[in-house]
Amino acid sequence: MARLHAVRDADDASPRSPEGSTMFTRYKRRWQLSKVRPGDGSTLQRYRIWQLFSRSLFGLRLPDGRGGTHLFEVDVRHAADSTTRRSPASLYRDGVQVARANMPVTFPVPDGVIEVATNQYGLKRMHYLRDDGTEHVLRPDPRSQEGMRARFGERFPRVSAVAGVVAVVVLVVALGVSILNGIDALTHSAVIAERVGTFTSPIRLTGWMKFAVPAAAFLAGLERAMTLRHNWLIRG
Repeated sequence: MARLHAVRDADDASPRSPEGSTMFTRYKRRWQLSKVRPGDGSTLQRYRIWQLFSRSLFGLRLPDGRGGTHLFEVDVRHAADSTTRRSPASLYRDGVQVARANMPVTFPVPDGVIEVATNQYGLKRMHYLRDDGTEHVLRPDPRSQEGMRARFGERFPRVSAVAGVVAVVVLVVALGVSILNGIDALTHSAVIAERVGTFTSPIRLTGWMKFAVPAAAFLAGLERAMTLRHNWLIRG
């Protein structure tokens, strides 16, 4: 794992973050690199259909500097944590595990790093950041939920765009309703009511709406997570 240590040393000596990055960004990069442990040399398992909601798999082919290429793949197990046998995130090179870590994590790879992070909806970040500051999302395994969503977007771009807009609208509405009901509940407490009065939300969640609104928000967040198009609405 000499490559891991070499990249960490280089990062400490001359930060390779995009131009304009803050000291906090550079500190976070070093902290995430320090979490990476050597892989166990195991072989990458084939993605199975029943792993749709428990696993994400992304790949990226990079040059090896000698005229050839290596396939780097990041395997994310959403149900895994520091207490499980399998690591939450593992990096494979040509099908062999070379690194593993808890999330969020930054894996060193040729000419840059791969940043991996999740939130309550799924993947939040799966980006390759080059040393020159450019970045792009890794390609999902076609059998994964992210891969199927990507193929849907390629085949039906207009429908995909509409679905994205609807998801954002649902998230905005759900957030607004949650804020209004939160203020309502807060101002109806005796201490707050005596000082600032009470506020009654114009939208009250009753009956089936108590389940429908959170469910719609979850599905909308899941749709955004499958495309890795996150914003302030669904950051965990």
